[in-house]
Amino acid sequence: MTLAKAYAATAATSPLVPFQFERRSVGAHDVQIEIAYCGICHSDIHQVRNEWGGSKYPMVPGHEIVGHVTAVGAHVKKFKVGDLAGVGCLVDSCRTCPSCERQLEQFCQKGAAFSYNSTEMDRVTPTQGGYSSAIVTDEAFVLSISPKLDLAAVAPLLCAGITTYSPLRHWKTKAGDKVGVVGLGGLGHMAVKLAAAMGAEVTMLSTSKSKEADARKLGAQHFGLTSDDETFKRLAGQFDLIIDTISAPHDYNKYLGLLRIEGAMVLLGVPPEPTPVAAGSLIFGRRTLSGSLIGGIAETQEMLDFCAEHGIVSDIELIPVQQVNEAYERMMKNDVRYRFVLDLKTL
Repeated sequence: MTLAKAYAATAATSPLVPFQFERRSVGAHDVQIEIAYCGICHSDIHQVRNEWGGSKYPMVPGHEIVGHVTAVGAHVKKFKVGDLAGVGCLVDSCRTCPSCERQLEQFCQKGAAFSYNSTEMDRVTPTQGGYSSAIVTDEAFVLSISPKLDLAAVAPLLCAGITTYSPLRHWKTKAGDKVGVVGLGGLGHMAVKLAAAMGAEVTMLSTSKSKEADARKLGAQHFGLTSDDETFKRLAGQFDLIIDTISAPHDYNKYLGLLRIEGAMVLLGVPPEPTPVAAGSLIFGRRTLSGSLIGGIAETQEMLDFCAEHGIVSDIELIPVQQVNEAYERMMKNDVRYRFVLDLKTL
């Protein structure tokens, strides 16, 4: 066992505090990573504050984990000590169900093991995340990181990057496609970068005119102000694909009207209440309304390799771990461009 330092939530209404716990010993197929950086995802806040229910404490959040390999098991083949490596939202799955056999471990039909607020596949041992000094994970769920990129800015790719890359790949985004991105935040800014790198003609769709300059710097060629109803008339029937990253309540039907015939809109955000969808918004145009979670391990590695090839990382604000509670409050006010990353060396 290895003693790890961390920041943890001890209750839904308490701030994160310094914490120590034991990581398991390195097994034959395990990789131990000294964590250098961990991104802060909005889902960390939801789970720390038990907003989705079922949270268990003490909880060490964090699923955007990057660092250096410090030990490997006897049967590990893909990694050696000193390698750059990362761990995302998944740390194991059953590996045998139809979803796992299709490399869709995120949809494991027996229930995947997530990086924190979950259990190992034994359904007993709790998992703890990346706001910590080290992690031990089976090599099958460890990802290779290119030395070409800024390591701290790579961390959010392990969630925000794959969450936006996966639907772009699933819907076969290619050069010349017209892609709309709804919302310019942690997810939205990655969707713009990735879609632009795939050769798509990208339009940022936002309620805030102040986001236009940033959107264009990130790679969007066009901007649509969605607080203006004229925007929906002007852009009607324009898009092959819309990536919707918004978790606040909004009218899906208005955005579905922006799709071309047989276009698709993919939901990544999770509004707190169900959203009505008119059948006509889909029927008249054979349009698709879909949703997407992260991606499997193979697709996540593909995304990391794509980002290395194209020089893509997240726009981040690097902070010491002692500022994590302040960062949570700022995120609730949308006061970050566009992802906080914890420097775990400050532990």
